[in-house]
Amino acid sequence: MKLTHINENGDAHMVDVGEKDITRREAQAQAVVTMQPETLRMILSDRTKKGDVLGCARIAGIMAAKRTAELIPMCHAIPIDNVTVDIEPQNDTQLRIVVTARCTWKTGIEMEALTAASTAALTIYDMCKAVDRGMHIDEIYLLHKSGGKSGEFRREEALPGSPIR
Repeated sequence: MKLTHINENGDAHMVDVGEKDITRREAQAQAVVTMQPETLRMILSDRTKKGDVLGCARIAGIMAAKRTAELIPMCHAIPIDNVTVDIEPQNDTQLRIVVTARCTWKTGIEMEALTAASTAALTIYDMCKAVDRGMHIDEIYLLHKSGGKSGEFRREEALPGSPIR
């Protein structure tokens, strides 16, 4: 297998997508934030001093997807058609963030979905760290992608401890 961001001299470079076909592409990624039960109850009942944690996390995720090319050095700036950020409790200590991103372009949208999921999780941490510095963010990975030359990828089995249903 050849890494696409390494040229024949072993140097990092941006992939030339100029000759690639424009296709419909979709990616879905997740992140999981684990916290104390009281912290999750506080978030779900909208009792935090900083405001609507889940609403802010959704907005932060969407904003991050739109700015991915500014954060990840070899990413192309792509025209994003849509980003959704869904956040649901998995149990009494975990929130699962699932981001779905879509574009019609020459290169994929996986990094935008992953960046959005990560940023939404970091926003939850930031808004709640005053009451629970022990929160942790785990299980950031691609769930599914479709479109483009490489076709479809779907995570078939859950990683250890994964809340995938």
